[in-house]
Order: sequence, then C-alpha cells, then structure tokens
Amino acid sequence: MRIIRAKDYNDMSRKAANIIAAQITLKPDSVIGLATGSTPIGAYKELINKHKEGNLDFSEVRGVNLDEYKGLTKDNDQSYDYFMKDNLYNHVNIKAENCYIPNGMAEDDDEECRRYDELLETLPRDLQLLGLGLNGHIGFNEPSDVFAGGTNLVQLTDSTIEANSRFFESYEATPKFAYTMGIKGIMSARTILLCVSGKSKAQILHDLVNGPITPQVPASILQLHKDVILVADEDALSLM
Repeated sequence: MRIIRAKDYNDMSRKAANIIAAQITLKPDSVIGLATGSTPIGAYKELINKHKEGNLDFSEVRGVNLDEYKGLTKDNDQSYDYFMKDNLYNHVNIKAENCYIPNGMAEDDDEECRRYDELLETLPRDLQLLGLGLNGHIGFNEPSDVFAGGTNLVQLTDSTIEANSRFFESYEATPKFAYTMGIKGIMSARTILLCVSGKSKAQILHDLVNGPITPQVPASILQLHKDVILVADEDALSLM
C-alpha cells in the first residue's frame, strides 16, 4: 500500500484527482470505478475543472458505480444515479451509455445482483475509487461474519444510516437497504485509490492498515490487494 499524505481535505481531493486524471490521460478508454458520499466530491470538482480547462477528455471513459440505494428512482435527488450526474457526469463529456450503476428499482434482488456481476466481468476496472466508512465499510459492504463476495443487497447498519441521514429529512426517511458491489468486485480492480479525510476516520484507518484482516472491518481486505494507493489527510493519518 502506497500512502500519500495530504494537508487537508482540499489537498487530498487535488491529489486524488491528479491520480484519476493521469489514469485517463494515459489510457483514454479507462474503466473507472466511482464512489459516492461526501469524500469524493472535492476530487470530482477538480476533475470537472481539468475538463473545462481542456486538459481532460472523458469521451471514451466508462464509469462504474459501487452502489445504489434500494427503492430510490434515478430522478430522486438522493439517489446515487442523481448524485453522479450532479457531481460529475453532467459537467464533463462522458457518454450516458458509458455510465453504469445498480438499478435501485429492480423488482428481483437476486437477478439485479447477478446482472451487475456479469457487467463487472465485461468491464474490468483500471482504477477503483473508494471512500472509507466510519465502521470500515467499503461500498456498502458492512461489518459481518464473512466477506461478501459478489454484488449483494445489504441491510445498512445503524451507524451508516445515521451517517447518511444528514442527506435526508430524517433518520426514518433514510434508505435502509442498498445494492453494493461486493468485495470480490472491488478487489478485481487493477488499482484501488482509497481516499480518507478527517479525525473521525483516524481509528478505523489505523485498524484498516495495521489491524488483522477481518470481515468485521471490511476494508481490511485491502491489505491483500497488490496495488492500493491511500490518499489521506493529516487528521485521518494522526494515529498512524
């Protein structure tokens, strides 16, 4: 695992965006695994700026998302489909047909998980962007007794629902289930870019890097990946 130290969130975002931009520049038809939540927003803003300045072309890029809430339509302003369009896709020249995300309104959960796993097999990712949950989740793979292999429908933990509730009217209105790329899918990416910011993530980041590999800390599995780049700010690295 390569560790890149950043001063703060903005510096972390710039460094992460530079890594993503370099990947796209070197391989214009890159398949990039994309994440949602507050962590990658700054990096997406940096990528948008690079595109508007004429320094980054998304016309051949394919974006594959980690997860989507169950029960939210694509036009719901809290869906991750909407999030990606609002925070990246609508501001760059990526083709709509090259943007992939689980279907939150799928009627058959098992079939949707199979469909997304089959899609992932046809779209090997050159780079997978990840954030880190307070409880160590990556994607929405929550602490468990076993590592989830393929795409799965997960019941979100109370801590995750509480963290996400700031984007909804209330805790009760926050989705309780989500489709998420499994650990196998995440680990199949050639390179993983993990971004972590803030003192609240310091303990779980320490556990990820230095603790045992355990499904109780899902992100600890990243210790086994051959090419992980960790970009974290001083606060997140304060216990390292």
